[in-house]
Amino acid sequence: MTQAITLRDDERQPCEIWTRVMGYHRPMSSFNIGKKGEFHERRYFVERRDGQAPARQAA
Repeated sequence: MTQAITLRDDERQPCEIWTRVMGYHRPMSSFNIGKKGEFHERRYFVERRDGQAPARQAA
């Protein structure tokens, strides 16, 4: 059985998030406040496999 690892706050480091913008990758830390807001408003989709019925829309 593996034991959980617990870190103190002073042992942690920030995780940098990168995203694809206009064909190239950029770190979110370089975004202005408007672009950060757009990133958080993004909606993701799941591409269905061939032959599967389309997902039903919520009423």
